Amino acid sequence: MNKLIPAVVVAAALAVPAISFAQTSQQGLTRAQVRAELVQLEKAGYNPSGDQVNYPENLQAAQARVSAEQLASGNTSGYGAPAAGTSESGGAVQPARIAPQQSVYFGH
Repeated sequence: MNKLIPAVVVAAALAVPAISFAQTSQQGLTRAQVRAELVQLEKAGYNPSGDQVNYPENLQAAQARVSAEQLASGNTSGYGAPAAGTSESGGAVQPARIAPQQSVYFGH
């Protein structure tokens, strides 16, 4: 029983910092930012109270126009619709083939 108490105290001391870091420090958008983004989308041709049949397509098209305008003007601040683009890294590297008669340590 005497050895159980210090083990519980140590376990609790290790668990408390992990729980305290579970909260996120990032906040969402403010009302002003959301309104500014809505104004940008409306200028790009999106009408939030208009055609509801093609809702996702209309919004995505307006977001693409806004992001194209931002990229063309050099605005890459990270605010607004995500930037369109891709990135690629190098190709896969194939390992060298070792002939059956060669040792694993050949050349070392």
